[in-house]
Amino acid sequence: MSAAQPAPVVSTVEPVGTPRGVRRALSGFFLSGVLMSFLGAVLPAWQAHLTQDFTDVGKYFLALGLGIFSGLRLARRLLPGRGVTFCLVSASALASAAFLFLAFMAPPALEIWRLAGILATGVSAAVLNSALFHALAPLYERDRAATLNLAAAMFGLGCLVTALLVAQTFYALRVFGILLLLAALPLVFVWLYARVKYPAAQLAAPPRRQTLRDFQTPLALLLSLLLFFQFGSEWSIAGWLPLFLIRRLGSSPATAILLLAGYWTTLFGGRIAAQAIMSRATHARLLLGSVLVELLGYLLLCATNNLFGASVGILCLSAGYSVTYPLVVEKIGPRFPHYHPVFFHGLFSVAFTAALLAPWLLGYLAQAWGIVSVMLLPLAGTLAVFALILLILLESYLSGWRSHSRPA
Repeated sequence: MSAAQPAPVVSTVEPVGTPRGVRRALSGFFLSGVLMSFLGAVLPAWQAHLTQDFTDVGKYFLALGLGIFSGLRLARRLLPGRGVTFCLVSASALASAAFLFLAFMAPPALEIWRLAGILATGVSAAVLNSALFHALAPLYERDRAATLNLAAAMFGLGCLVTALLVAQTFYALRVFGILLLLAALPLVFVWLYARVKYPAAQLAAPPRRQTLRDFQTPLALLLSLLLFFQFGSEWSIAGWLPLFLIRRLGSSPATAILLLAGYWTTLFGGRIAAQAIMSRATHARLLLGSVLVELLGYLLLCATNNLFGASVGILCLSAGYSVTYPLVVEKIGPRFPHYHPVFFHGLFSVAFTAALLAPWLLGYLAQAWGIVSVMLLPLAGTLAVFALILLILLESYLSGWRSHSRPA
């Protein structure tokens, strides 16, 4: 009797613990990197470096940010009812459609249509990221550091490949062909995710009271502000670097985008290397050293008049950036065990806000004070990070002193 029963439905589901489920979930962060970084690489193809009003460039970043915020709200509704697989397939399909739409809406088409396409790209990126973190939730619970490192490596690879693809095809394909190539990438992920059925999203978000309690502690506030300024600085450079190099140094668009690829290579390669260094060096020294290297990078970029100096400055900036985030995440884990990237809540959401809004604000700075001012906001962010690091070290010292001074 039991032998005649049909196979249970659950046997068709690919849990994330299987090699295929893990590989395909992690590979999605490659597409996430493409979606989040394409704007900085494609702006020269839209001749944004020739504009007389940099606030128009800032609007593109604002549209991407609004799309991501809208997508996060949409994902919270879709995931419980429609499931992880549906969201992954839908987000990938929307990304392909958005890139295809943008291919036909390059200048001289009206700007409003490009803003709409960028908004759709942001929605797809947010839904994709939310679904990917849900798909990897069991793996994240088993090994947080390894999961985040692998996801960051795939994300960085997506950013790097986007910059290289645009740089190498800049003169051969122009913007229409470039965006057609980018539109083809998400279709591969539509096919991949349509063939894997992930379990339903069952992770429960922590209560809001818990998040509010977190922000009542000095360490939570300091870490949130640190991530706010750190992410804002990183994505400001990623979005504006090609335009800065073209307008400031007169480099060709293809060369400027290649230097952007170098930025991504050092940034995410450095984060992988930082994991090996963290166990051998004092974290306080690593944090302080990274900030000093960043300051040297800003000085070189603002003072140089040639591409060699700019290249060294970019290398210093990205190398310094690569160390800060892994060290901060390591501090978040033990002190806030309920922290989970699935929910984009609390500490992470504050930092994410800066990453989206800072490049938009730079458009107004560049319009008011010239293109060199796009380095001012990230520089201010780095100085703020330096001050916050000192406060975090002081808080850790005082917390340890209080714990040791309590009577047994």
